[in-house]
Amino acid sequence: MPNAEMTNAENHNTEQVRAFLSAMEARDLASAERHLAANVVMQFPGAPPMLRLSEVVEWARTRYRSVSKTIYALDSYTSQPHAVVTCHGELKVEWLDGTTSTGVRFIDRFELTDGLITRQDVWNDLALVQAATANL
Repeated sequence: MPNAEMTNAENHNTEQVRAFLSAMEARDLASAERHLAANVVMQFPGAPPMLRLSEVVEWARTRYRSVSKTIYALDSYTSQPHAVVTCHGELKVEWLDGTTSTGVRFIDRFELTDGLITRQDVWNDLALVQAATANL
């Protein structure tokens, strides 16, 4: 059974991830940046590793107008000072042409050190949904 200290650390880490994702969805990059370590690496499907939020924004700009997440669960494992938080749910995306898609599955895996995100790995079905939409 986890002790209270571990539970508090896990809660802190999941809240860090939730706050980061909320700031990104709101496009509040200054707030999102506060949750990232200086050496962060962010990996999205079909993209090279990115080291800055500005790279993520520039990469996404050519793919869609906006994405919002419905989070079903956040799972956390902590072994101080490191933690892994996994988040999964569904995306709603507004494509560049103004159409939308909903119910797109995603999983984000975050690594944190001392409460800051050092790595984000993203898996989702956006490319499959976009291809299916284009074939209609």
